[in-house]
Amino acid sequence: QVQLVESGGGSVQAGGSLRLSCAASGYTDSRYCMGWFRQAPGKEREGVATIDSDGRTTYADSVKGRFTISRDNAAKNTLYLQMNSLNPDDTAMYYCAAKSRRGRCLGASLYDYWGQGTQVTVSS
Repeated sequence: QVQLVESGGGSVQAGGSLRLSCAASGYTDSRYCMGWFRQAPGKEREGVATIDSDGRTTYADSVKGRFTISRDNAAKNTLYLQMNSLNPDDTAMYYCAAKSRRGRCLGASLYDYWGQGTQVTVSS
């Protein structure tokens, strides 16, 4: 049974940094995309960043240059999101997700496994 567990969220002031981690248990296949998504109150879930098995990444325009996604396949598919220069618009619940099939990485509907989320709050 696949389980994704996020950690690293918290409260920071604008301009600060956080590093999110996602520990994947029961998910040993490194061939598929993993990604970070977020959802703010009253808003739809949106993609933040994705990474495929070859390390190719995509980012939402709003986080380009500030966030970095990485993946440690040797460490049982541990996923990270380094977030720098945070601003209040980044406040949301952040979710880790993983696919179980080949194909493109973009699109929340393509992901089969989801974590419970970790809250990120950025104050001005």
